[in-house]
This record gives sequence, C-alpha cells and structure tokens, in this order.
Amino acid sequence: MTRHRLTVLGLIGAGLLAAGALTGCATGASAPSSGGASSTPDATGSTLSAEIGAAWVDGGRSVAVVTTGSSTCPPVVSGEPSASGTTITVDLAASPRENCTRDMAPRATLVSLPAGVEPSTDLAVAVTGEVEGRALLSGLDPVPATPAEFTPSAGWVNDSLVAIVTYGSSSCVPSVEAVTAAGSEVAVQFATPPADQVCTMDMGPRVTLADIGREAGSGAASLVLSGGGVTTDAPIPVLGTR
Repeated sequence: MTRHRLTVLGLIGAGLLAAGALTGCATGASAPSSGGASSTPDATGSTLSAEIGAAWVDGGRSVAVVTTGSSTCPPVVSGEPSASGTTITVDLAASPRENCTRDMAPRATLVSLPAGVEPSTDLAVAVTGEVEGRALLSGLDPVPATPAEFTPSAGWVNDSLVAIVTYGSSSCVPSVEAVTAAGSEVAVQFATPPADQVCTMDMGPRVTLADIGREAGSGAASLVLSGGGVTTDAPIPVLGTR
C-alpha cells in the first residue's frame, strides 16, 4: 500500500553547499535511535549535545551522519575527518545557508571516511563542533563491492529510517513522495520538482532520509528508486543492520 510519509532531507559533502527539503503527510520520520547506529551523547561545553545517528553508504566508503535541527540547514563537514583505531572524528560547522526553517527534524551530513578505515569492523563515529555526540556502527558483513561512480546507495540509520544517496545538482535534493512495499523490495518514488526550481549545474551527492520501516518488513531490504530525475537499473541493497 502506498503511503505519503514525512521525509526529511539532508545534503552534505565536504566542499558542497548544504541543502534540504521537508515533505510530509501521515506519520513522520523517526529521530535517530538504536539500530544500525546506536547513539550515546557525551558532549560538554556550549555546543549542542544531541542524539547522533549514522548509516553506512557508498559501499562502506562513506557514512551519513544524522543530527537534529532545521531540516533546510543541516551542518557541513569542517576540515577532514580523522581516524584513530576504529574511531573516526568528524567536526561539523553550521550551515552557510540563510533563512533556515524553524523546525526540529533529522537531517543528514555525508562524510567520506579516511583512507584505511575498514567497513568490516565496528566503527565509532565521534561528532564535534556545531553538534557533539557519538554513534556506533556495526561492521558490514559481507563488505559490498565498490560501487561505480555516481551509483546511488542506501543504509540503515535505525530500525525505520534509511539514508539514500543520489547524485545530481547539490542545490536540488530529491524529496520522497511515496513508498510502496513489494516483499523485500521497497519502491521509493521521488516527487517531481517544481517547474520553476533553479538548480546549480554541478554533480554531487545528495542525502535523502526516508522512513521505510513498515514497508521493509523484518529482513534484508533493497530499494527501487524512481521519479525526481532519479532512476536505478536494479534494486539497491540497504547496507547495515537495524
């Protein structure tokens, strides 16, 4: 059964302009919680201590870090993430965008992992800066093959929320219009963008958060993406565990 769902968008890449959009109808997207990533905030000082979520994407070469705040102004990566053992530290800065919406919703920041980080091992993601906290990711088993350039990917943030990475204009992030269940496959239909929408002429990763928990069942899941200028030739496996 097709249902419109509240979808929160977050877009980040180091050096990319953050952009986001929020669509909704019926139930809302769940906040980051235990599942694919468990969160244990431990921040001190004047920065916001918050629940942090994370998901494996891009074949385990990147993670989507999920924080809570304005859905149109997710934080951006500041500097280069660092690795120490099985812990990576990511510094987040405030979004450079203006006129942010005054909502409080999950939004995602895409983080490329430092060289040498093995996705087969459990990973701790420590977040500092604009938001502080920590998330834990279970290692991928098996580790997927390295995807081709500009191939969409997806990963579990928790038992309901997934982060979906697509490629296109960094200023025009796809928004989810509908989700349909068909066994272990979940069809995600992106909305048609407004005819007067102005997009930058670049090609970069965009992160869309979607609540698919009820449609995905209890086992492994894969996504079929369509609409909004996004198409896939085959289902995309959702990486990680719930």
